[in-house]
Amino acid sequence: MNGLTSFFHFCAGADKSILKRTPTDVNKYASIGATVFFTGVFAAIAGGFALFSVFKSVTISILFGVVWGLMIFNLDRYIVMSIKKKDNRWKEFGMAFPRLILAILIAFVIAKPLELKLFESEINSELVLMEQERYKEQEQTLRGRFSPEVANIKTDIQDLNSQIEAKREKRNELNQLAIQEADGTGGSGQKNLGPIYKAKKNDADLAQQELDNTIALLNPEIESKRLQIKEIESSMNADLTAMDKVRLDGFAARLDALGSLGSKSSTILWASFFITLLFIAIETAPLFVKLISERSPYDYRLDQHETLVSNIHSSYVNKLNSITQNENQFLKQTERCQTLEAIAAEKELIKKVINTEIELMKEKPLTWQEYRTQGRRFG
Repeated sequence: MNGLTSFFHFCAGADKSILKRTPTDVNKYASIGATVFFTGVFAAIAGGFALFSVFKSVTISILFGVVWGLMIFNLDRYIVMSIKKKDNRWKEFGMAFPRLILAILIAFVIAKPLELKLFESEINSELVLMEQERYKEQEQTLRGRFSPEVANIKTDIQDLNSQIEAKREKRNELNQLAIQEADGTGGSGQKNLGPIYKAKKNDADLAQQELDNTIALLNPEIESKRLQIKEIESSMNADLTAMDKVRLDGFAARLDALGSLGSKSSTILWASFFITLLFIAIETAPLFVKLISERSPYDYRLDQHETLVSNIHSSYVNKLNSITQNENQFLKQTERCQTLEAIAAEKELIKKVINTEIELMKEKPLTWQEYRTQGRRFG
């Protein structure tokens, strides 16, 4: 086996000593390892591009991409290694199902950054539209801060103008009555400039004077309020000029743009969908190859090796258990024997003490009081 084949065998997690005894499986595991390797390469590219879109640093992106690719490569290698071929396919599928879910998640993680790169020009155009919409929203929000105050001032100006207009309408009405009295089209119906006309003319002159006084009183206030509106609008325009235009160029913004493009264009939606399916197929290919293939000589050899190790381990554990049980039994029997011997020795000692006391009592007669005392002593 050359160096490249050996490297792909390492990527597949295959045991070289077993492969040497099963040459028919050499190419199979080399293909599986190549798939795992290139999946890690795709992951490195995707991770590097994702980080570059955030930090705009080539060095950081390359370092992160390499670390990310190695992590995905290690996960894929473990997933492939952990699938063991047995005689029960349903059991194999049950064992592989969690690993398939993990492989699909990894495929999504790899596919999205690459999709962002493939649709980069379309995404950049969509980002411009999104920036404009965001700026418009910010502008509306800023204008909304000043609009209530401006509306209140305009309402005050309208009320003041309404007061002036009411005086003007009253003046016009009284002037019209005086004119009609003078030309005979109204009032008394006689064309003359008599006392009735003069009275109506006097009322019209008073109304004109009230109008002039009202205008002189309210016009300065109206001008002041109009000046307030101009100052507010000037402040609002200054804030609009100083407002920073949002720059959307991050990873999350590009994902939003891709989603927006998918909702607008079915072509991009289906293209994104099939790219994701492609990476899912690449990521899960080694697992499906192992699941759908029959047990090969490599699997039998591996099973023999694992069974042998398992049996040796079981035998060793049983031996240790037997030794431990024997030692425990020996300790129990020893302790029991020691206890029995101690009890027998204690009994013998008590008998000797009692016999010695009895001999002493025989040699020296006791009084009744001493006898009672000795009786209490021996119970």
